[in-house]
Amino acid sequence: MFRISRFMQEIDRPDQATGNGDMRVPARVQPSGPVVIWNLVRRCNLTCMHCYSISADVDFPGELNTAEVCGVMEDLKRFGVPVLILSGGEPLLRKDIFRIAAHAKARRFYVGLSTNGTLIDAATAGRIAGIGFDYVGISLDGMRDTHDRFRRKAGAFDASLAGLRACRERGVKVGVRFTLTQDNAADLPALLRLVDDERIDKFYLSHLNYAGRGNTNRARDAHFETTRRAMDLLFDTCWDYQQRNVAKEFVTGNNDADGVYLLDWVRRNRPEREAQLRVRLGAWGGNSSGVNVANIDNLGNVHPDTMWWNYTLGNVRERPFSEIWMDTRDPLMAGLKAMPRKVKGRCSGCQYFDVCGGNTRVRAMQLTGDAWQEDPGCYLTDEEIGAAPGSMRVPMLAYCGKGPPVVKAPPAVTT
Repeated sequence: MFRISRFMQEIDRPDQATGNGDMRVPARVQPSGPVVIWNLVRRCNLTCMHCYSISADVDFPGELNTAEVCGVMEDLKRFGVPVLILSGGEPLLRKDIFRIAAHAKARRFYVGLSTNGTLIDAATAGRIAGIGFDYVGISLDGMRDTHDRFRRKAGAFDASLAGLRACRERGVKVGVRFTLTQDNAADLPALLRLVDDERIDKFYLSHLNYAGRGNTNRARDAHFETTRRAMDLLFDTCWDYQQRNVAKEFVTGNNDADGVYLLDWVRRNRPEREAQLRVRLGAWGGNSSGVNVANIDNLGNVHPDTMWWNYTLGNVRERPFSEIWMDTRDPLMAGLKAMPRKVKGRCSGCQYFDVCGGNTRVRAMQLTGDAWQEDPGCYLTDEEIGAAPGSMRVPMLAYCGKGPPVVKAPPAVTT
C-alpha cells in the first residue's frame, strides 16, 4: 500500500517529518509481522466484475469454523501480526463475524472490515461501533449508474452509501475503496468530491490486478495515460487537503510504480523536495507481497497476498501460519523474500527498482506465465525509469479496446 498522504506531509513539512531536513537514507522499518487480509467467507450477495475471489451468493463448503479461526488467531498474535483485515466474499454474511471481531479486539489486533456495505443498516452499524472496529472500508466503483453496473445490482450504490453514513455517524473511521479501470476512470473526479461532501476519512485507489474476475476483465484495465491522469488528480487532491490542513487519508494499492510517479509529480510541483523524497521512497521499498502482506482464504489456505489465490503456500489446518510464512523452501516465497528480488526485463534495469521493489508479480505471472518477468502494469516509460527500450506495453494495450477518458477537475455531486 502506498500512503500518499504520509509522503505529502513530508514534502510539505520536511523538518517535522524527517528531523530538521536530514536526508540520510533512513533505515527500512520492518513491522513485527505481516498485515493479514483474511477472507473469512466466500459467499457474497453481489457478483462484482473485478472480484478476485470469484464469489457468489451460495455457501461454499469447507470453510474454517469459529473455533478454528480463533485458534489461528492465537498463532498470528504470537507471530507478531499487528493488523487483521476481515474480508470475504461479504464478511457480514458470516453469522459469527462479530464474535470473531470481538476475539480479535480482545487480542489487541488492529481490526478492519472490508465490506461492500450493502448490508450495513443502523443496527449493524451500531454493532460495528460497539465491537470497536478500527476501520471499515467500503467499495464504490464510481457514481450510482457505474457502481450498480459494476456490482450487477440496481440500488447497490445507495445501499453502500447508506452503510458508509451509518458507520460514520457512529464514530467509526470509514473509507471508500475504488478499483480503477478503463470503464470507470471518468467517475473518479465525482467520487473524490463525494468523499469530501460525505466527510469520509479515507480514499483508497486500487489499480486493477489480474486475479479472479479481475483477470477475466483485464481488457478493461485502465490505459497508461488514463492511469497517469488519475494519479495526477489524486496527487493534486491530496496536496490540496494538505495545504488546507484538512485531515484526509489517500492511499493506493496494486501498482508500486505510484511511488516513482510521485517523484515525477514533485519534480513538476516542488522540485526542491525531490532529493529528500527520493531517499524516503527508497526506504519504503515498494511491493511487500509475501513479506509484510499476507492472505488467508476461507478454507485456511495461505497466499502471498489476496491476488495470489491460484498459488497456495500451505493450509493453517495442517501447519501454523507462522511456519508457513517463514518457509522459503517454496520457490515463490524464496523469490518474494529475496533482497533484492531477481526480476527480469525492464524491471531489472529500472533505476527506481529500490522504490517499487519490482511492482506486482501477479500481473507478470498472469500475462507471461513467469512471476519474475517485468510487470506489464507499469505505466512509466522506458525513458522515465532509465531502462533499455523494449517493453510489454503493446501486447498489454492490445487487450484494451478504446481510448482513455478525460479526467477533469471534480464536478459538483448530488447524492
